[in-house]
Amino acid sequence: MSSSVNLLGEPPATLLPDTPQASALIAEGTTAVEVAARYPAFSLAWALLAEDALAKGNAVESYAYARTGYHRGLDALRRNGWKGHGPVPWSHAPNQGFLRCLAALARAADAIGESDEATRCWSFLRDSSAEAYEELKA
Repeated sequence: MSSSVNLLGEPPATLLPDTPQASALIAEGTTAVEVAARYPAFSLAWALLAEDALAKGNAVESYAYARTGYHRGLDALRRNGWKGHGPVPWSHAPNQGFLRCLAALARAADAIGESDEATRCWSFLRDSSAEAYEELKA
C-alpha cells in the first residue's frame, strides 16, 4: 500500500514554550490542583487531574478537567503559530500536557457515552502526533 504525500508540504511543527515554574512544582510533588490554581494555562496540571479523576471512576469530573486543559492548550497552540492543523510533537515535553488532555478527553467522552467526541479526539491526537497516539492510546 502506498502512502499519500502532501505535495504542498506540511506546516512546521508547533512547539509550545515551557512553563518552568509549573513544571518544577509538579516535579517537587505539588498537587495538580495547586498547580492548576497557580498556572491555569498549564495543560499538564489539567491532564493530571483528568487522568486521576478517570482512574477513580469520576468520568464527568475527568471530562471537565480534560476539556479545560484541552482548550487552554488550543489557546497556547494558536498563540504559538498553530493554524488548526499540523504536527504537535510528543517529543517536545511542553506539548505533552495538551496531548495528554486530548487523550484524557477522548477516554472521558467514551466513558460518558459521547462516542463521536471520543472518536474525534483520538483522530485529532493521531493527526497531531502519531507518537503521542501510540503512547497514549494503549
